[in-house]
Amino acid sequence: MSAPVVPEPDVLCVRDIAWPVLAALLTSHALELQRVDDDAPIPGSFWGDPEAGVIGSTVYARNDTPVHSLLHEACHLIVLPPERRALVHTDASDSDIEEDATCYLQIVLADGLPGVGSGRLMEDMDAWGYSFRLGSTRAWFEQDAEDARAWLAGRGLLED
Repeated sequence: MSAPVVPEPDVLCVRDIAWPVLAALLTSHALELQRVDDDAPIPGSFWGDPEAGVIGSTVYARNDTPVHSLLHEACHLIVLPPERRALVHTDASDSDIEEDATCYLQIVLADGLPGVGSGRLMEDMDAWGYSFRLGSTRAWFEQDAEDARAWLAGRGLLED
């Protein structure tokens, strides 16, 4: 007897956003977006397909990669200084504050993507299983993310 197939949550995927828009966002942060064929494994994916992958300053994604995953992995690279970024392969950080800053920044950057926005991204993060101690991404972002916001601002990655 096989295990039941659990459908993945309905979240925005890379196929739902114009590729040039995604590439331009990453380019503005000195990153490259590399398209992966739909049937190919995603290089540098920590969680496995369809999650985005990272190697150096490149983010890898397929059409079925969730937008929140692409933004999350890109933000992992954005928060790193260039010398650390160059060494990344698959696992970008083991720091709690960098993880929090990454989550915060991905929500902020979502507002710059047509058809996404921070509200939709937070809903997708909740649907995918991100967990925050206040119970939802929005509650964390609005009420419990002062340290992430301050960390980003202190590094010039966010307006204070």
